[in-house]
Amino acid sequence: MATLAQDVSTEPLARAPLYPPKVMAQKGAIPEIYGTVDFTRLPERYSVDPADAVELPARMVGRRAELLADEDCITTIRGYTMMGDRTADAYAALMPEFGFRRLVDMLDRACDQGIEAVPDAPAELRAFIAAMEAKPAWLDMALVEQGARIERNTHVHLTPFVLRGAFIATFMNKYSALPMALTGTLSNNTAARRAYETGSFFTSTLMPGALQRFGAGFKAAAKVRLMHSMVRANIMRSGKWDVGVYGIPIPQVDQMPAGLIGTYLMARDVLDSGRETFTPEERARVELARYRCFLLGLPEDLLSDTPRGIEKLWLTRSATLRAEFEPETCGALLRATMEAEMTQGEGALAGAKRWMEGGFSKLFFIQHFMGGDRALAASVGVEMSAHDKLAAICALGFVHSRIRLYRALAALPLTRNWADRRLVGKLAHLLETYGHADFITDASKYKPAL
Repeated sequence: MATLAQDVSTEPLARAPLYPPKVMAQKGAIPEIYGTVDFTRLPERYSVDPADAVELPARMVGRRAELLADEDCITTIRGYTMMGDRTADAYAALMPEFGFRRLVDMLDRACDQGIEAVPDAPAELRAFIAAMEAKPAWLDMALVEQGARIERNTHVHLTPFVLRGAFIATFMNKYSALPMALTGTLSNNTAARRAYETGSFFTSTLMPGALQRFGAGFKAAAKVRLMHSMVRANIMRSGKWDVGVYGIPIPQVDQMPAGLIGTYLMARDVLDSGRETFTPEERARVELARYRCFLLGLPEDLLSDTPRGIEKLWLTRSATLRAEFEPETCGALLRATMEAEMTQGEGALAGAKRWMEGGFSKLFFIQHFMGGDRALAASVGVEMSAHDKLAAICALGFVHSRIRLYRALAALPLTRNWADRRLVGKLAHLLETYGHADFITDASKYKPAL
């Protein structure tokens, strides 16, 4: 593997910087995390070799040459493959001095009461909060609130059935899955808890006013950013992470899919229908997703607002991410998530939902992440039986009947507000189901070696 990384650094590439100055500046700005990183080489995970297998969906393989020819987009994706979260990373780098619990507590207080409420707040925390409080020039908070109101219906009815399938997709590649494996997310209990934390974050951001400065979604985004930076800092400080193979742990380019999966799927539907622009309602949903990702620390370069731009960034990442499913890492995460208990409660209704969720999550995963190829899905351990198919069909009817009902209620002036209040109540119940999300990471539970 080391030889491959060395071969990538050919003489022509060595004459010019591989990465933009802001990427290379991480080394001097945060030496505790990036001091040992060689920014003159490409990691093994990144490939533009036409002969290499990459994560591009089968239906898009024919477009790889076109994607690789777009130098601007390639430069963006290559740079963010080696970019962490400079602001949150600087704060997480204070762990040896303050301890991780104190860092979390100070961030909690700053989110709840403002930075001035934190006695002797370190400059890194002040910069962190200031970066989140900054408003991008494109931001329209009224549009964000509209997007949240629109999203509530689909989210509250569909998410419990697709959360497992979407979560599985995040660790199907060994290069992007390893940080999660190292943090100990390999048992049934921890897999369910991580999935619930993911669901809790996105659910909290859909509550009314959640992404305002003192909203619950704003605070959740700050804590997710700190969690990612703590993972990054702990892994890099361990001395066991091979940057030449894996690049930076949890780079910005890997956070983009998690934050924009719904937006990408919507963009694909728009383009497949022959349109090139979003409708006003779709545009509101895009604004919500973009601002949520902005709060999570994603750079604006990765936050396109057009269907074609969203598709291009997503596919270019896939076209440069070397494909490799590693049974020891990816397989263990997959098995733990597939076996995890994701539906709580007792009784006939809970049992029916549990049965439907099992089948529907498999269908969602196969259709959206395996290109509908059930043989391919079976090769990585996700098999869909006739029993699962029946469960998925029942789930489709169950979910879509409720979505259609609330869509109809939202279209009527007399019932619109009542329906939205009901959806907010359902979101609150969903958050109770997920339980309290700490969004913290304990380095003592990491696997000892790679």
